[in-house]
Amino acid sequence: WMYRLIVESLLGLRRKGDTLRIAPCIPADWPSYAMDYRYGNTTYRISVVQSASGSGDGKVLLDGIVQIEHAIALVDDGCEHAVEVQVALAR
Repeated sequence: WMYRLIVESLLGLRRKGDTLRIAPCIPADWPSYAMDYRYGNTTYRISVVQSASGSGDGKVLLDGIVQIEHAIALVDDGCEHAVEVQVALAR
């Protein structure tokens, strides 16, 4: 349960079916973190960056394309995908 608490609450990863929602709640002194997420034969390279200049809820990009509602559709295509999550600095 502790692993799930960290992954879901702190890192903000929640998978429901073939959708991965990313809404991190990280301390202000963490400027960024990165992780790899595997879905079948596909690797999603996720980087989360906190910025003081961020506004609102931030945004999620999948292969450079802005995603709606901080979520990405997972596809097992055997490729590697880049996910960038931009969040406003925690206060």
